[in-house]
Amino acid sequence: MDAAKLNQLKHFVEQCKSNPSILSDPSLSFFRDYLESLGAELPPSAYESGDYKSKSHVVDESDDDMQDTEDDAQPQGTAAEEDEPEIVESDIELDESGVVEPDHDPPQKMGDSSVEVTEEDRDASQEAKAQAMEAISEGNLEEAIEHLTKAILLNSTSAIMYATRASVYIKMKKPNAAIRDANAALEINPDSAKGYKSRGMAHAMLGRWEEAAKDLHVASKLDYDEEISAALKKVEPNAHKIEDHRRKYERLSKEREDRKIERGRQRRRAEAQAAYEKAKKQEQSSSSRRPGGMPGGFPGGMPGAFPGGMPGGMPGGMPGGFPGGMPGGMPGGMPGGMPGGMPGGMPGGMDYSKILNDPELMAAFQDPEVMTALQDVMKNPANLAKHQANPKVAPIIAKMMGKFAGSK
Repeated sequence: MDAAKLNQLKHFVEQCKSNPSILSDPSLSFFRDYLESLGAELPPSAYESGDYKSKSHVVDESDDDMQDTEDDAQPQGTAAEEDEPEIVESDIELDESGVVEPDHDPPQKMGDSSVEVTEEDRDASQEAKAQAMEAISEGNLEEAIEHLTKAILLNSTSAIMYATRASVYIKMKKPNAAIRDANAALEINPDSAKGYKSRGMAHAMLGRWEEAAKDLHVASKLDYDEEISAALKKVEPNAHKIEDHRRKYERLSKEREDRKIERGRQRRRAEAQAAYEKAKKQEQSSSSRRPGGMPGGFPGGMPGAFPGGMPGGMPGGMPGGFPGGMPGGMPGGMPGGMPGGMPGGMPGGMDYSKILNDPELMAAFQDPEVMTALQDVMKNPANLAKHQANPKVAPIIAKMMGKFAGSK
């Protein structure tokens, strides 16, 4: 054998000794199989990730054993990650001074907007309102409610009447009643500053801080006063805390959902990889058992190539061959085949360094489609014809055969 080739082989073996992980390259799986067929025990680093535990010598195991081993190697999911606890929201420290229990009195009397209001009704309504204001000044809130109810029944089209009665209910700490009147006032006049003010203060009394802040801000824009400003100073800090709290947990929930999606993506990727590895190993196992194949790898090692040739040759040759032939190779195909195989192997042996040092071939070996086609041709050289039309596979096979021819 050529001394240069021996030195290359020696250098490659030395590299494998010092760094067995080199053998984990998928393209060198055939070499691992060959070493194992000789009884070699390789370290875990010589196998692809996750491949070592499930790896058995194909010459020592049955198909059933292979199936059981592969099943054990399947991804088991990420149960621990799936058990990620639910997000428990923490309490918010709020200033709840001034919050009262909601009132549950029967709804107050409301006016009938379908009744036509006369001038006399409006005058009487204004007189009732004046009496209510006097009662308020004297602290007689129940009496004020009675006068304002009379005013509303006389003139149900007046937003100010409802808003005024709502303000009295605020003083009486009856926020639900105040909200009903404020809503009626805003329905009549959407720009009623007093309606927004009363409803905002009622929401604050019920601890509805965000709703309160919203109404009070609108009231302040329509008709600013000191009472609204004082209410906002109390309401806004609580509203901001609630908003910040909600944003925080919305962010945490989104991050949790993103992690869940990513785990699912990784699990599907692992399952697909495991399925591919399983099919690949089953194919390798099947190839090693098929009569007439090359059981146990390439006996006798790589030096000196394939002793005994490939029994049976390639009957019928490769119909049509590679059009135009392979420059310097076998133009027009190999009609008639090579009966009797290639006795004595390939003269001069095959220089594997030409393959290992060829970036195009090494890249092609990473492609499952190319590897499947090569395995198919190795099982039965006559299968080469069905791959000649594949633009991805045919050039690789031609290139390999050209290197084989060049090693003679």
